Amino acid sequence: MKISVAAVPYYWSTEKYKHFYKALAETSVDIVYIGETICSKRRSMKLNDWLEIATMLSEAGKEVVLSTLTLLEADSELSVLTKISKQQNYLIEANDMAAIQIASQNNNNFVAGCAINIYNNRSLKLFNKIGMSRWSIPVELGKEDLLAMISTAKSQGIELEYQVFGRLPLAYSARCFTARHHQLPKDNCQFKCLEDEQGMLVKTQEDEIFSQINGIQIQSAKVNNLYDYLNDIEDLGIDILRLVPLGHEDTLEAVRQFSKTIRDKMSLPFDEQLLQEEYEFCNGYYFQLAGMVNSH
Repeated sequence: MKISVAAVPYYWSTEKYKHFYKALAETSVDIVYIGETICSKRRSMKLNDWLEIATMLSEAGKEVVLSTLTLLEADSELSVLTKISKQQNYLIEANDMAAIQIASQNNNNFVAGCAINIYNNRSLKLFNKIGMSRWSIPVELGKEDLLAMISTAKSQGIELEYQVFGRLPLAYSARCFTARHHQLPKDNCQFKCLEDEQGMLVKTQEDEIFSQINGIQIQSAKVNNLYDYLNDIEDLGIDILRLVPLGHEDTLEAVRQFSKTIRDKMSLPFDEQLLQEEYEFCNGYYFQLAGMVNSH
């Protein structure tokens, strides 16, 4: 199995992005997704900056995928998406149907991101016909859901990618939750997302962690972690293990532990103590349970 690192879902400074990807280039990860997937107002990185990082990662032997926005709201956003979807130097991750349409019209293959609603074999065949070469499986699909679809995907030559680590993407909104929290209008958000490396934790009235707000995105507060089930996932037929970034250092540590297990075939337990932050973990979706459950 290969290991991929999804595009950073949070808003970081230019220096922090570049430092992170330079460090990631020195790991044994196979595939790196880059680009802004959440909010076009996050302007610390322009398209040319992402392309510079893509060149650096490619020279380090990584497969680079350019990721697109999940929710488009303006002509300017469509313009950038069109440039990404038309270029032919890198595979794209299409997180919106507009990206799929443009890529298909230009005979470009694409990764269908997990925000694309593919839930049955008929959809798999349809998207494959118009250029889908890799399917980043929606996080809510569990093992039993996939049993009926994997053979079809394999027969169509579709690579299968499944999230095994990181917060789960749950919802997107035209409104900005972070701006709302700070009592600011979305159009004058003052880039408050920059203040939180991993978004903002939301708790219930009972003081239990519930979700993470990240601009227009809602994530799970708990971190999905399927480290203990990698053999089972490989037997299922998954080709690529997807890790969604947390903080800079914790992401690199997770990459190190997953890589060591996959490369060295070592059955070492996941060492939470090596992470800088304390996280609660979950894996319920994989077992057809509520996503926030941690099944052992």
